[in-house]
Amino acid sequence: MTSAPLPTLDPAFFDAAQTARAWPFEEARKLVARIERTGKKEVLFETGYGPSGLPHIGTFGEVARTTMVRTAFRLLTRDQVPTRLLCFSDDMDGMRKIPDSVPDRSFLEPHLHKPLTSVPDPFGGVYPSFGDHNNAMLRRFLDTFGFNYEFASATQYYKSGRFDAALIRAAEKYDEIMAVMLPTLGAERQATYSPFLPISPLSGRVLYVPMKEVNAKAGTITFADEDGTEITLPVTGGHAKLQWKPDFGMRWSALGVDFEMFGKDHQTNAPIYDRICEILGGKAPEHYVYELFLDENGQKISKSKGNGLTIDEWLTYASPESLALYMFQKPRVAKRLYFDVIPRAVDEYYQFVAAYQGQGPNERVENPAFHIHTGHPPEASSPITFGLLLNLVSASNAHDAEVLWGFITRHYPGVTAQSHPELDKLAGYAVRYFNDRVKPTKTFRAPTDKERAALQNLHDELVGKDNWTAEDLQNLVYEVGKAHGFEPLRDWFTAIYQVLLGADQGPRFGSFVALFGVAETRKLIASALAGKLVKQEA
Repeated sequence: MTSAPLPTLDPAFFDAAQTARAWPFEEARKLVARIERTGKKEVLFETGYGPSGLPHIGTFGEVARTTMVRTAFRLLTRDQVPTRLLCFSDDMDGMRKIPDSVPDRSFLEPHLHKPLTSVPDPFGGVYPSFGDHNNAMLRRFLDTFGFNYEFASATQYYKSGRFDAALIRAAEKYDEIMAVMLPTLGAERQATYSPFLPISPLSGRVLYVPMKEVNAKAGTITFADEDGTEITLPVTGGHAKLQWKPDFGMRWSALGVDFEMFGKDHQTNAPIYDRICEILGGKAPEHYVYELFLDENGQKISKSKGNGLTIDEWLTYASPESLALYMFQKPRVAKRLYFDVIPRAVDEYYQFVAAYQGQGPNERVENPAFHIHTGHPPEASSPITFGLLLNLVSASNAHDAEVLWGFITRHYPGVTAQSHPELDKLAGYAVRYFNDRVKPTKTFRAPTDKERAALQNLHDELVGKDNWTAEDLQNLVYEVGKAHGFEPLRDWFTAIYQVLLGADQGPRFGSFVALFGVAETRKLIASALAGKLVKQEA
């Protein structure tokens, strides 16, 4: 299937792209050089998906980043070379273990080692198989985001004959493939290894067994089935599949893949994939290796473990555009992918979109907003940061966005949910994020004697300042801190955040006071000095 048509690119960016330094352009230049060498008339981008567990953000990241390179390539070639993006699911792989995320592990136990598309759907049986369920989850998100892509299922490609010619070729080149693979294996694995994995006619499981014979002329393999019976099957038509490393190379060769990116855990295997692709008559694609995502504890995120963030979890608290920004930034640096990265990603997204409107073509092609929106960023804006909204939720005990709008409309006359739909979305996200992710871990503390004196002074100085600007209020907070000997002043603001907001950091406090209200801020300070915030938490 193909989703969302490709957007038309503005010719004004064609010249700017030639000298652009953003990483998608650096990768796209390699593809320009490739087609100049090969003479190909179309470029195929591919991403791989292993549906052994529920789709996670890393999968989305591959599609988003590959789309960014695709857009850069289109600009460099002035959109004269057709491109395709194939999202390929390895759903014929055997289910070697049961993911922790499924509701009933015992339901799947009888189906271990069967192809994922032969394992029943453990989530209510809505889909024909476990693999189909996970594929659907991926496609649902990609469609929601509006990616232009074609979805491909390994099961369909193997069974329909799309890979038959390449599989016959693999049988013919069996010895050469073994010569590549065997040195990478231990002695025990060498004794039983075969690049072909037959599907047992007896149990339906994917078998990791040695071959008794590979008949290239007949296109068959002979092996002992699970009951010891000698079986001969064709390598074509979905009766067998290839081990994952040979499968990489076979797929590249069979489909003519020009570009594929993958995580650092694949980096040492890339030469193996390349060599097998070449053995089968193909030309290895251009690669881009990105760093792996880490969870809150610094551990690699895993589909089977379900650690880190899911696609749906991010979208509960922030927009898909903020997620795309997170993917764009520093792909070759290992980054934590957990809830606490969301607020910064949200605010930085709006900063880049706001900056885009005042930039020329050369600056725009370097702006992340350009790459996130395939050259067509919206004129989205928010006069209030996500971080400030979170602190407003905290101070006001807001349970829904309507409470926040009461403060917003008072400080920004004429700004409404209708006039600023982006801000309305942010308000909803902020309420959910605070109540789900911040409130349960919020910790208030009592002020020290020094902090108590300074906070009382601030409380008194705010009298009559209802119409002051955020900047004037910020300067007032500075002056109170200086008067009470806080050095560095950062310690004063840390005290404010910890005592009044139950956090270690926060927004510009003057902006917070202007939005929350001077009278409300004085009440908040009075509650903290009376010990009510600490008691409230207890």
